[in-house]
Amino acid sequence: MKIVCFGELMLRLAPNGYYRFFQNDQMQATFGGGEANVAVSLANYGMDSVYVTKLPKHAIGQAAVDSLRYFGIDTSKIVRGGDRVGIYFLEKGASQRGSVCIYDRAHSAIALADKSDFDWDAIFEGADWFHFTGITPALGKNLADICLDACKAAKAKGVKISCDLNYRGKLWTRAEARATMTELCKYVDICISNEEDAKDVFGIEAENTDIYGGKLNHEGYKSVAKQLADTFGFEKVAITLRSSISANDNDWAGMLYDGESYCFSKSYHLHIVDRVGGGDSFGAGLIYALLNGKTSQQAIEFAVAASALKHSVEGDYNRVSVSEVEKLAGGDGSGRVQR
Repeated sequence: MKIVCFGELMLRLAPNGYYRFFQNDQMQATFGGGEANVAVSLANYGMDSVYVTKLPKHAIGQAAVDSLRYFGIDTSKIVRGGDRVGIYFLEKGASQRGSVCIYDRAHSAIALADKSDFDWDAIFEGADWFHFTGITPALGKNLADICLDACKAAKAKGVKISCDLNYRGKLWTRAEARATMTELCKYVDICISNEEDAKDVFGIEAENTDIYGGKLNHEGYKSVAKQLADTFGFEKVAITLRSSISANDNDWAGMLYDGESYCFSKSYHLHIVDRVGGGDSFGAGLIYALLNGKTSQQAIEFAVAASALKHSVEGDYNRVSVSEVEKLAGGDGSGRVQR
């Protein structure tokens, strides 16, 4: 199965451990980005994973490409050009101090990309699935137009389309997000959201839910999923359910609505190493499970287990295997040493 992911690959600069910005003079340099994180997970699961973006030809751009090649991702559709690799600075939170993310991504190569950079008919040749997030069209009107071109081309070729709403208030307003995502979601088959995105983008929210106090109402999320599906005709709606006890400790679960049934996963109590990319690992797990014929209940269990494991892995990329995910989804969450 061939999955195409499109978005921005960024340089991540983060202080060591739980240091605050410039508490010392060292930062860890890695790469990541919503759709790239999905592509890495899928490659680790043995899928034919293709990543599409635009990156400069210089050494930093090449290092970004090489970070994907390491996992066996097809990078042949990456356009080379422009001057900048987008950067984000991450300060990991601890206890009651939340994480901080600062973007330095204006005028990046992908943000300045042109519609003519991408031949979507060629890119989708032989593809089974297309994935993007709400972050990519937020980068500018040109990216919104490029995403629309991609969705139209994918739909014309019978390619399944998934989108993680991923609202980022630092990139655009709610009104801008609603106008753009309303148009793009007409082409989407599988919608992925969380407890905040549906409200921020479309004004749809779960009743009697307090995401900060740890109180989640399952009936409210059923209503959110059904409203999304009824509004846009989504084939399936997946919602991640996170209760934040502190920056280090969360309860984590998910729900999948397939038009008939509401399937809730088991809940995991997470002691977090790195939560960035957690939603992306959920999306990748869902895509893998659905492409491999798992039932709705099996699919949501696999997706949530994959994401639970990502919270234990440093960096954006989820470095786990299918067998590790299936082991956890099957009930073995002891964390005992494997000898």
